[in-house]
Amino acid sequence: MATLAPRTRIAATRGGSVTADATATTSATAARYVFGGVRIALGWVFLWAFLDKLFGLGHETLAKNAWIDGGSPTTGFLGKAAAGPFKAFYNGMAGAAAADWLFMAALLGIGVALILGIGMRAAAIAGTLLLVLMWTAVLPPANNPVMDDHLIFAGTLIGLALIGAGNTLGLGTWWSGTALVRKAPWLR
Repeated sequence: MATLAPRTRIAATRGGSVTADATATTSATAARYVFGGVRIALGWVFLWAFLDKLFGLGHETLAKNAWIDGGSPTTGFLGKAAAGPFKAFYNGMAGAAAADWLFMAALLGIGVALILGIGMRAAAIAGTLLLVLMWTAVLPPANNPVMDDHLIFAGTLIGLALIGAGNTLGLGTWWSGTALVRKAPWLR
């Protein structure tokens, strides 16, 4: 994992030395826990979307539109919310079985990986791809000419993977030591 705060020595005015190790260590530890919590929260965003679309829990997906009852998890967003230059492209794939399966597999896989802190690189890549595609489906965003939460979440995913956020409050350290990941480090 990347070091979040370097350890340094600070020279005191009377010839002695004062160490800043305790402060740096405390800050780094706190930051690791904050980012571990952000990772879990973002994982829950993906997992909740999966569960709501699968069972129609009533938040964004009504029970009558649940995937297990024959509804399509992509029809609402791609068929009705898509706007801008790619509207026709997204409207055309709304409700397609392949789009439904890929979307739901992505939501589940990314959510579980983030919550458990495993496969962070793959989750960051898949999540960033999914989020950027969702961003292009609503161009221009409603509240800003360019930026919206999809891009913020995408950047956060990349950052979480880069700092090894799965190692704190997660199974990332154990996962990295498995034979599978030692043979295929991209699964970290």
